[in-house]
Amino acid sequence: MAINKHALIRYKVLDNCFRNPYKRYFIQDLIEEIEINLREIDPKSKGISRRQVFEDIHFMESPDGWNVELLKHKDGKRVYYRYADDGFSINSMPLNEFEIEQLHSALHILSHFKGLPQFDWVHELILKLRNGVIAPKNTQPIIDFDSNQYLKGIEHIGIVYNAIFYKKTLEITYQPFGVDSPYKIHIHPYYLKQYNNRWFVFGLNREVNKADWNLALDRITSISEINQKYIDSTEIDWSEYFEDMIGVTKPTNQAPEEVVLVFNGKTCNYIESKPIHGSQKSYWIEKEKLKVTLNIIINYEFERLMLSYSDSLTIISPKKLKDTIKTRLQNAIDSI
Repeated sequence: MAINKHALIRYKVLDNCFRNPYKRYFIQDLIEEIEINLREIDPKSKGISRRQVFEDIHFMESPDGWNVELLKHKDGKRVYYRYADDGFSINSMPLNEFEIEQLHSALHILSHFKGLPQFDWVHELILKLRNGVIAPKNTQPIIDFDSNQYLKGIEHIGIVYNAIFYKKTLEITYQPFGVDSPYKIHIHPYYLKQYNNRWFVFGLNREVNKADWNLALDRITSISEINQKYIDSTEIDWSEYFEDMIGVTKPTNQAPEEVVLVFNGKTCNYIESKPIHGSQKSYWIEKEKLKVTLNIIINYEFERLMLSYSDSLTIISPKKLKDTIKTRLQNAIDSI
């Protein structure tokens, strides 16, 4: 039986009705109670049929549900329903099969937040699931996420998250790509961001007085909290900070600009169904040619994205972007 949010609400309403010893709930009363609750979460709800209510009752009485003992009292030609034990409630019952499956599915999704301290309990509970405490019948995963559990630096997420939450200053030993030896940096962390399966921490670097300094977690060699006053900057709205760009690199004092592109071939359908950026506007100029305009900050990540479409992309403007991509492609050709 398919279980969804509406079904769970219906079972809860029926449970409340069945254990009420002071009111007689006939089938129409049950329908009305359910519809009241459904309309609270979905004003457009079209209600529920008598057949659905009878199916719900049957499910609650079944072993797949809660094995409820339900009495059906006759009042003339009508029947009202009550639990045989008015102290009974499905809320006090052990997890049934569909609840176990729902819990297992939720835990599978939450398990992808590995490294965040507030989700540590998830992994303990997953072990119990796998050891058969509440093991589902179908143990094969049916959903996968674009994540890498072996990602270098993921072990730092917990300490960075806690430092942001509890407002602690961090001392980080950092070694960027292309640098021979690591160096130490003190950062007042404000924000964690994932991009392209890599994690970045943004914060204040007082040495350069930059509040959006970012460090890749996979380039951190050591990290620890230090006893230094935390500076809580409120100058950046992180919910808006990334709106005008792709990725995590934001050039200083660079404003968004119009970018005009033309894609061809099968790539057109991909670009139209999965826009490059929220500012994207597109229209077909031929059967297999799609013109796209963007209002975006041109950064390193955007340039890399353009290179990935090089064989199916024509850059119309700006000229600086066109020249940059042309130079990189020529360098690639020369290196072959």
